[in-house]
Amino acid sequence: MAYNKTEQYDEAVTANLMTNYRSIIENIGEDPNREGLLKTPERMAKAMQYITQGYSIDAVEILNSAKFTEAYSEMVLVKNIELYSLCEHHLLPFFGKAHIAYIPNGYITGLSKLARVVDCFARRLQVQERLTHQILDVIQDTLQPLGVGVVIEAQHLCMMMRGVQKQNSVTTTSAFSGAFQENKTRSEFLKLISAELS
Repeated sequence: MAYNKTEQYDEAVTANLMTNYRSIIENIGEDPNREGLLKTPERMAKAMQYITQGYSIDAVEILNSAKFTEAYSEMVLVKNIELYSLCEHHLLPFFGKAHIAYIPNGYITGLSKLARVVDCFARRLQVQERLTHQILDVIQDTLQPLGVGVVIEAQHLCMMMRGVQKQNSVTTTSAFSGAFQENKTRSEFLKLISAELS
């Protein structure tokens, strides 16, 4: 039985990227015709398209696709959402987890949609600070909740592999709107994301 991959890529973009990646391989002193590198330009071209697919995804559409009227008005929290992104300064990965909470004001959204919103913005060339605010802003603007809280904890390979080479460093960013700007609500959120389930 044949093995067929299901991913689809723009052929013209793939061809252009392949040419560029082949040139990079040559310029760092490697032989792109070496057996282990023959298919590397194509693999890299497809990988780059895959990990930057967020540019073609609409976060508002994601949230609206599962937007429901609901009277619930307590905190909704989804924590430990895995994220993988590319630092726009060095094109090296950063990865970690996002914690998102909001207090509904008439509308809720499907829980998986919050994770999809993270992917929508993470799968772009990013800085963690911008990513944090983009997630908050789209939830606030689309669902119009009483408030939103977002915390991201991530490790950056640009700090771990090069430069200062601090392998155990973790960067934390946060953004809050509405009710989460009040100490009581923000403290509850931060306590919940640090608590372990028993």
